[in-house]
Amino acid sequence: MLENITALVQARFGSSRLPGKVLKKIGRYTILERVVKNILLTRCIKEVIVITSTSKDDNKIVDLCKKKKIKYFRGPLNNVAKRYFQALKKKKLGCFMRISADSPFILPSLIDQLANIMRKGKYDIVTNILKRSYPKGQSIEIFKRNIFLNNFKKFRKKDLEHVTTFFYRNQKNFIIYNQVSKKNCSLFNLSVDNISDYKRAKFISARLNNLYKIKPILDLYKKYEKN
Repeated sequence: MLENITALVQARFGSSRLPGKVLKKIGRYTILERVVKNILLTRCIKEVIVITSTSKDDNKIVDLCKKKKIKYFRGPLNNVAKRYFQALKKKKLGCFMRISADSPFILPSLIDQLANIMRKGKYDIVTNILKRSYPKGQSIEIFKRNIFLNNFKKFRKKDLEHVTTFFYRNQKNFIIYNQVSKKNCSLFNLSVDNISDYKRAKFISARLNNLYKIKPILDLYKKYEKN
């Protein structure tokens, strides 16, 4: 039987470069809402959980989740890997998908593509960041729950923040499928990390007729950069 995949959306309010970025609006919706909405447009993902922290700052994220009836889990602020570990221990998932909350243009079609590979193949991990070819802001990682839990105690200090680096550093020990784009678009940045990214994302969104194909998004990206 094919296992269901739950999307875990990593979100926090604090950001040194753009505080509160995931709650900033692009059009009618906050960036976090846009990410969740895009994931729920997929065929493969039926459940989304926002993974945030117990910091008081992140009460704002929890308030939004409650208002919009989005599931959430709270764990350590700085030990992000432990946040995932605790969430996975509490919820009996077969597989989980890791997506960042600062990715307002995450493509439902790409999520479905990687999810189907995971569900039909015999992989421990399906990813598109082991060898990057997709834009930043299109990063997707899918893990078998037990692979993550069974290796958590082996994580180094830097892995606690970056969550999945242990597995790529030790890739020979795991069955990993890395999805590669037909065209290398790794130099594009569709995530929102600072005020410049935010302005660009608003420009793209306001002019975008098709939110769910990469070409029109990148065409508007290039148009913005020329201005």
